[in-house]
Amino acid sequence: MPTHTRIRMFNTKETYPNQSLDNDLCQAVVAGNTVYVRGQVGTDFEGNLVGLGDPQAQAEQAMKNVKQLLEEAGSDLSHIVKTTTYITDPRFREPVYREVGKWLKGVYPISTGLVVAGLAQPQWLMEIDVIAVIPDAE
Repeated sequence: MPTHTRIRMFNTKETYPNQSLDNDLCQAVVAGNTVYVRGQVGTDFEGNLVGLGDPQAQAEQAMKNVKQLLEEAGSDLSHIVKTTTYITDPRFREPVYREVGKWLKGVYPISTGLVVAGLAQPQWLMEIDVIAVIPDAE
């Protein structure tokens, strides 16, 4: 019996065609009543980059992805308990955090933010991963 449910499984050969990778991953995992969402960037689920050079637009797309994945897992944005946000330039903090804040207004998760030297693809300016819960049926 599986200990967790994998959502949107994929192989990195398709995701990173410019790299020699062949790893089996998924976009989210449900373990018990906890949902772990893989880092989301400004790329839609068809692999199209949204917002080249625009950290706010990339954050908006990343949050659309997060919302969709949480819903597929049986949760939603209101049940996020932790976020980790990565930006590649400290000047991106305000546009990225403003956009994420719109999506998480009234949620009050714990949050970690990091400025990093780079992400898996050079055009990605930000990435966010989240942990959420699936509420008990009422």
